[in-house]
Amino acid sequence: MLCGEVTKNYFDVKNSNMDTTDATQPAEVTGVHDVVDRLIAQWKAARPDLDPSPLEVVGRVIVLAQHLERDVESSLEKHKLTLGQFDILATLRRHGKKGGLTPTRLLESVVLSSGGMTARLDALAEAGYVARKPNPDDRRMVVIELTAKGRRAIDNATKTRFTEAKDSLPSLNAAEMTTLTGLLRRWLAEVAG
Repeated sequence: MLCGEVTKNYFDVKNSNMDTTDATQPAEVTGVHDVVDRLIAQWKAARPDLDPSPLEVVGRVIVLAQHLERDVESSLEKHKLTLGQFDILATLRRHGKKGGLTPTRLLESVVLSSGGMTARLDALAEAGYVARKPNPDDRRMVVIELTAKGRRAIDNATKTRFTEAKDSLPSLNAAEMTTLTGLLRRWLAEVAG
């Protein structure tokens, strides 16, 4: 039930022309409620001794992240890439035409978690997107490079990814988007350093 509610409400918001003029007003005033409002009301009833107000932000960020990740995964399916594989290829591509990063450097540079890095690299190598080559500075180590096929794949997938990201943005004016970006940047810096 909860997953269905989250999906339904997400699409209601994503497909709406979001009016942010009431963004500073509580749901009780605007009449606009989402799944997080319902969860908070339920927690207030079930545990009046606890303050669920942090979920106003944190809960929404988590729900949004889940939907955004599903959208990214869906958009990358046509390229036969997972988000984790895309992250590796994109990291290599940002470091030049071939990439040329050691697995350790690659691990430090990816945006996503490091979970399953070797398995992802194996799958990408098997698909012909990356190659492991001897490190010219230390022949005991390898560097991961994009192949020509991998470069074409990531260049095409990046266009899709950027379009999907643009389509996922809320309907905010420039000032609101600048404010949201700044607040999220500050929060991320506090959390991730």
